Amino acid sequence: MAPVLEVSGLSTVFHTRRGLVRAVQDVSFSVEAGETLAIVGESGCGKTITALSLMRLIPMPPGEITAGSVRLVGKDLLKVSDADMRKLRGSQIAMIFQEPMTALNPLLTVGRQIVEMVTLHENLSRSAARRRAVEMLERVRIPEPERRAREYPHQMSGGMRQRVMIAMALACRPKVLVADEPTTALDVTIQAQILDLIGDLQREFGTAVVLITHDLGVVAETAQRVVVMYAGRKVEEAPVGELFARPQHPYMRGLLSSIPLVGSARGLNIAPDMRLQEIPGMVPPLNDLPPGCAFGPRCPLVTDRCRAAPPPFERKRPDHSAACWLS
Repeated sequence: MAPVLEVSGLSTVFHTRRGLVRAVQDVSFSVEAGETLAIVGESGCGKTITALSLMRLIPMPPGEITAGSVRLVGKDLLKVSDADMRKLRGSQIAMIFQEPMTALNPLLTVGRQIVEMVTLHENLSRSAARRRAVEMLERVRIPEPERRAREYPHQMSGGMRQRVMIAMALACRPKVLVADEPTTALDVTIQAQILDLIGDLQREFGTAVVLITHDLGVVAETAQRVVVMYAGRKVEEAPVGELFARPQHPYMRGLLSSIPLVGSARGLNIAPDMRLQEIPGMVPPLNDLPPGCAFGPRCPLVTDRCRAAPPPFERKRPDHSAACWLS
């Protein structure tokens, strides 16, 4: 099956007083219709900037997409005009933002916000768009959708606002949904409901999902393939079962070891040491990366070769690639 989204060599930088911040460097991946691709890593590794780059929402200046292509069903989103991108954003590719309270307009009812998005992209009357808004609120399991459509974001709980964001993102049946930490700050029960909801709507509409997260439990339950990022670069990619069973990069091994308890989600049977382990140090500043492998200063296996030159991203096993001299 041909990928619905193909990202190739994507690089995004920010021009700051402290120098050039290389937020995303040469990142490539693809997603098929109906597939969920997870992008994981610590805070500051470039996950959200990758998502915003796909949507062409990088503030310019100070940001700039310097290289690469983002092909949505063959059309390069980085080359279309701003007007054409506004038409595609929401209708063909949509995004669920990390914090719905800041993404939703506090001065408009949630129903009106969905109506405005639908009328912008589809040739519907206001009454038909209102019916679509209520229908989408019902699909995301918001009780009394007609009444809720007349409410403002501040009148809803965090879980309700996240459901509104999902309804808005999927109202026009986009081919690709980018979900940036969609369960952050929600309690565990609501997290499970939100993830189940995204999965149900994904299967109904055949939408490809790019899931940005740092929660490996969420990854194990929802994704088919995983991209691991560190310091703006892709350092590993594999199917989820293969990645959890045989991680090739020391960074991914460190992430798995830092999980206090992992059950046998989806039959992965991961059993890390019961003693909680941590990855020493922090992600290096992206305007002052160390020579060689960026993970070298934190890696327990680092060698002189690692310090001298960055490792190439290459296949280590069938359908499993990593950027490490030692894997």
